Amino acid sequence: MNPKFRSSFVSRTPKRRVLFGIAGAALLGGALLVGAGSSAQESKAPRGPAAVPVTVATATQQNVPFRLQAIGNVEPFSTVALKARVDGQIVEVNFKEGEEVRKGSVLFKIDPRPYEATLRQVEATQARDVAQREQARSQERRYKELLEKNFVSKEAYAQIRTNADSADAVAQASKAAVDSARLNLEYCTIRSPIDGYPGKIQIQMGNLVKANDASPLVILNQVHPIYVSFAVPEQSLATLRTYMKKGALAVDAGPPNSEKIAASGTLIFVDNAVDSSTGTIKLRARFANQDNALWPGQFVTVSLKLYDQKDAILVPTQAVQTGPNGQFVFVVKPDMTTEVRAVTVERAEGDNAIIAKGLKHGEQVVTRGQLRLAPGVKVSTAKS
Repeated sequence: MNPKFRSSFVSRTPKRRVLFGIAGAALLGGALLVGAGSSAQESKAPRGPAAVPVTVATATQQNVPFRLQAIGNVEPFSTVALKARVDGQIVEVNFKEGEEVRKGSVLFKIDPRPYEATLRQVEATQARDVAQREQARSQERRYKELLEKNFVSKEAYAQIRTNADSADAVAQASKAAVDSARLNLEYCTIRSPIDGYPGKIQIQMGNLVKANDASPLVILNQVHPIYVSFAVPEQSLATLRTYMKKGALAVDAGPPNSEKIAASGTLIFVDNAVDSSTGTIKLRARFANQDNALWPGQFVTVSLKLYDQKDAILVPTQAVQTGPNGQFVFVVKPDMTTEVRAVTVERAEGDNAIIAKGLKHGEQVVTRGQLRLAPGVKVSTAKS
């Protein structure tokens, strides 16, 4: 190779490399600028507002019972304060406090020995008086025969007849004394007059008791069936009497502040006057209570069904909001935006509100998430 040419080639090669490097860097920088510019433009592009997540429910149309709600008090079907009818010492107690007893079962026994002795004494007296009566009657028959034959005077016969009548009266008195003594002996055995549950024993075995003492031996409550007494406003009286004429009205009872039904019964009594001090009328329902779901003295929530309301519109109560202009709900439209709808709530039925005006069957209402909503807000829904 020519030395001049070689020297010229060597001297130009580095310059070309530098020029190519500068050009490549310029191209890379331009590409980066273009990419950065497009990213900036994309980041500046406007975005729509995010959909608000809410829970919705569908308004349904169905038949709903119309009920009167009240707080009631459970009362025993009957209460017996058991007392002794004779004086004496209690020698037996044949039941446990709180355990059910049957009608006719022996609860207490009073020492019967004094009354057994009295019975034997009056029975002996009766036997004597009966014998004297028979003797007097026999004598009266003989004197009657003699009177017919004119062997005795009428006055003598009259005296004998009077003696016979007196003897008969004495014998009857003796019989009554025997009956009384037997009755007192029976009173020594104290039986349950009802099926029921005894409370605390007031007078224990070994104590002396008096007839008709102020303190009862024990108190029995009959709970099969059982009563629940409650009161409703006098404004409901006319409607109540109207539906009572159509048949027996059903009554449900359950624990306070609970939707659970403990027992179902029938309305049997409407008081004959409105309580002027409270403006209420007292009612009473009877329940079979075979499972002892109700207990005397207990407070219960009472629901008296009057009739079935046809084609009522129902939504969950949490869907109904209250604003300055009254009650309203958020309705979710087909385009997934919300609309504020004024509604008229007729009443509550359990966890649902019955809507008298403002909603139709099948419309969706918001039950959760209302705080973030306004008219026209986009939502995403989930069923409640």
